[in-house]
Amino acid sequence: MANKQSPKVLVVDDDPDILELLKYNLKKEGYDVETAEDGMKGVSIAKRFTPELILLDIMMPQQDGVETCRQIREIPEMADAHIIFLTARAEEYSEVAAFEAGADDYITKPIKPRALMSRISALFRKESKNKSKPQVVAGDLTIDRSSYTVSANGNQFTLPKKEFELLYFLAQNPNKVYSRDELLQNIWGTDVYVLARTVDVHIRKVREKIGDGYISTVKGVGYKFEVN
Repeated sequence: MANKQSPKVLVVDDDPDILELLKYNLKKEGYDVETAEDGMKGVSIAKRFTPELILLDIMMPQQDGVETCRQIREIPEMADAHIIFLTARAEEYSEVAAFEAGADDYITKPIKPRALMSRISALFRKESKNKSKPQVVAGDLTIDRSSYTVSANGNQFTLPKKEFELLYFLAQNPNKVYSRDELLQNIWGTDVYVLARTVDVHIRKVREKIGDGYISTVKGVGYKFEVN
C-alpha cells in the first residue's frame, strides 16, 4: 500500500500494456498510482485524485491528450501539477500543441522505464529543493516558489510549472540576456529533447498573463527580464 506521503501519479494511455508497464514501475519506486484508458476518464480521475504528476498520451479515442491537458489545467487544484506527454508522434506541430495546452515535458515512445523513472525522480527532487527558495520580487511582481503563484498590483494567479520556472529564472537575473539554448538547458535540462520554438511558446504565454512590459526580446539573441 502506498504511503500517504508518496507522490501521486496518474497515467493516461489507451494502450493497456503501457498502462500496466508504467503502473508496475511507478509502484515499484513507491509512487501512488492511478490509471485511465482515455482522456475523459483521465480528467475525471484528476479531479478526484489530484496527482502531482500526469503521464499523458496524445493519440487516444474519444478525447485526445491535448484537449485532456487543457481540461486538466482548468481544474484549480491541478494548475501547478506536472504534465508530461508520452507519444509516438515526434512532429513539431504535436510538440507545440502540447506545450500550448499546458504541458511541462514531452517524451517520445518507445518508453524506457528506467530512464523515465530516473527523470521523474529528478523532477520531484528538484521541486522539493526549489520549495525552500525565497520569493523573488522584481518590480511590482512577487514570484513565490512555494505556491507557484505570481502577484502583481494586488492580483494573484498561478502559472503552469514550466511557465513559472521560466519567469522565475529570468526574474532572478534581471537585465541579463539569455539565448533560447541557454533557457532550454536551464529550464528543460540537457536530457530532454525539445525544440527552440518551445521557448517562444512559453514566453508568449507568460506575457499573456503578466503583460508585455517585463520580458523583452533581444533580436537575434534571446530574451531578458527588464526592471526599470
